[in-house]
Amino acid sequence: MDNFWAQVLEFAETTTHRVGEQLLQYFGNVQATRKADGSLVTEADRWSDTEIKAAIAKKFPDHAVLTEESQHIVPGSDWFWAIDPLDGTTNFTRGVPIWGIVLGLFYKGTPVFGYVHFPPLNQSFHGFWDASGELNLTPGAFLNHQPIHSSLENPSQNHFFSLCARSTFILKPGFPCKIRMLGVASYNFLAVASGTALGGVEATPKIWDLAGVYPIIQAAGASWIHLSSEPLFPLKAGEDYGQRSLPTLVVSRPELVPIFEPWVEALRS
Repeated sequence: MDNFWAQVLEFAETTTHRVGEQLLQYFGNVQATRKADGSLVTEADRWSDTEIKAAIAKKFPDHAVLTEESQHIVPGSDWFWAIDPLDGTTNFTRGVPIWGIVLGLFYKGTPVFGYVHFPPLNQSFHGFWDASGELNLTPGAFLNHQPIHSSLENPSQNHFFSLCARSTFILKPGFPCKIRMLGVASYNFLAVASGTALGGVEATPKIWDLAGVYPIIQAAGASWIHLSSEPLFPLKAGEDYGQRSLPTLVVSRPELVPIFEPWVEALRS
């Protein structure tokens, strides 16, 4: 790992762990308000957003930022970060210990590095992935610095598949796995990367839910299926992604795509 990527990893780890320590003080002790899109936000979300943006500006002053709480327009610069300062706000406010901080670093509109920290679980995922080969970046996916890979097993009623609240329509007889609903988009997908689940689907995630997870999923060997007619990446500079839902299916290996894809066909747009 060259010096730049070592700095990126160290920065992401140091920043999310520092912010996470403070968020643990808020955990279960804050009131949420409802945003225009129906999602929840707290003072903890806003504090985390401000802290992470300030940290990026100090460490990488030439990097722009795309963030859930304050900046929805895709920057025109080659390098920018996408931030979800608190993924799983409903869990956070209700005292459910699955929530995290999501960072994704983009190069020319596509995420090439992701770091996701879940403070209550003491779990931190990170990964590198550059399909273009332009950055000469060695791919890898890690949980607490240990390499991870998606499962190579076949579906059964002893394997998990994760849903979001808006994809419960797939709950029908014959579904090939046990269903779980964790309440956090990033964790749903990272469970596939680590081999915990064989698949997961999110009906209405936003770009900051997905950006940090995408490189980890790819490097872990899982398959990412964007359930929309337009390509997901590269993002288009100058466009507003604030209200844009990006329905996504992730499965542990390509051979499982035709097994699970028909169950989520209704999410295609």
